[in-house]
Formats: sequence, structure tokens, C-alpha cells
Amino acid sequence: MIYKLIICFLAGIGAGLGTGFAGMSAAAVISPMLITFLGVPAYEAVGIALASDVLASAVSAYTYGKNKNLDIRNGLVMMVTVLLFTLMGSWAASKVPNTTMGSFSVFMTLLLGIKFIVKPVMTTKESMNRVSGRKRIIQSVISGSVVGFICGFVGAGGGMMMLLILTSVLGYELKTAVGTSVFIMTFTALTGSASHFAIGGMPDLWCLLFCVASTLLWARIAAKFANKASAVTLNRATGVVLAVLGVAILTVNFIK
Repeated sequence: MIYKLIICFLAGIGAGLGTGFAGMSAAAVISPMLITFLGVPAYEAVGIALASDVLASAVSAYTYGKNKNLDIRNGLVMMVTVLLFTLMGSWAASKVPNTTMGSFSVFMTLLLGIKFIVKPVMTTKESMNRVSGRKRIIQSVISGSVVGFICGFVGAGGGMMMLLILTSVLGYELKTAVGTSVFIMTFTALTGSASHFAIGGMPDLWCLLFCVASTLLWARIAAKFANKASAVTLNRATGVVLAVLGVAILTVNFIK
């Protein structure tokens, strides 16, 4: 039991920091940890990770929203399109034999971390708000479609892809991008975890409780720090967290 607690706590640290700083999905960290070190079946591990994502993303979104770093209107538009096109991507993937890209989100995490360190996002809210509401909604629909379809097709990378598109394509400043990303991830994770538990049954209760509690704690800490930090500090912190997590997950996958 102590060993299980330690593994879940460590997994929650990585997942919580990734969620609070960068809107990263907990599944990218928790799933490989549970599979490798506790022997949890892959489907069950993903369900636990998604369940951990729900509260962690929700508390992060609340913290970002409280600090006016959340675009709810366009976030809702993107969320609907992400969910819809995730289903379409999953259907398309079922028609293509052996199409798997399990390491997709891992490499994206590492590369995005390096990107934030080398080329930080320095967009301001003033320049972000110059874009017309109509154009922003169109961008949100198109971006949500792309993110959703790719996530459904390859089964990974949602949080990281949203952050990349929100900052690079839609021109969001970093805090608003992360806040909007975790807002969307709250609902996508809720949908995903509910479907996993409905299909596969309830997972190991202790693993679920330990992972949810640890991820929630560290996501809250990371989100509070992120909202008080300057743009330069947040870029560096986000970059370091993502790069370290990327290397750590690659190492865990190598061990597996």
C-alpha cells in the first residue's frame, strides 16, 4: 500500500504541475506510471488519469478565471468542436489498421517545453483582444476541429495541442491560453473518464483516490504560482516543467 501511495503521489506531482502550468492532460504522466510501476491495465490506467484530470483541470480553470485569465465564450465553442471531432477521429481510426501513435503526446510535451524556453510567448492581452469576436469564433471552430480529430485519431496530445494552437495560431497570451485549455480539458476529461468507467467498470479505488488527491493538490499550487508570475517567469517555468516531464515519461516508457 505504501509503494502504491508513493507511485500515485509522484505521478500526481507531474500531472498536477503539467496541468496547472500548461493545461497538460494528466493521462500523459499518470498512465505510464501506473502501467509501468503498478502493473495497472492500460485501459484502467487511462480512466484513472482522466478522472484525476477532472478536478485538477477544474480547480486550475477556477484559479485562472478568478484572475481574469480565461476566455469562456471561445473556450465553450472550441470544447464543443473538440468533443465532436474527437468522436469523428476515433471512428476514422477504427477504419485504419494498426494506426497508433502512443508516443505522440510525449514528444509534443518535450518539444513544446523546449519551445517555451527558447522562444517564449510574449503576446499581451491588449494585442490578443484586438482580434474581432467573429474571427475568434471561426478560429476556435477550426482549431477545435483539428485538435479533436487528431486526438480521436491518435488517442493523445489534447492538452498540449490546445496550448500550442491557442498561443501560436489564435494568438493568446500564455496565461489566458492555459486557463482556456484547462477549462476545456475539464469537460473532455469528464466525458472520457465516465466512458472508461462505464465500459471497463470501476478501477482500483486506492489508486484512483491517491492520484486524484495528489494531482489536485499540485495543480492548485502550480495554477496559483502561474497566475502571480510574470510572463517571462511563467514561460520559463512552463518550459522547464514540460521538458522535464517529457524526458521523465520517455524514460518510463523505455523502462516499460
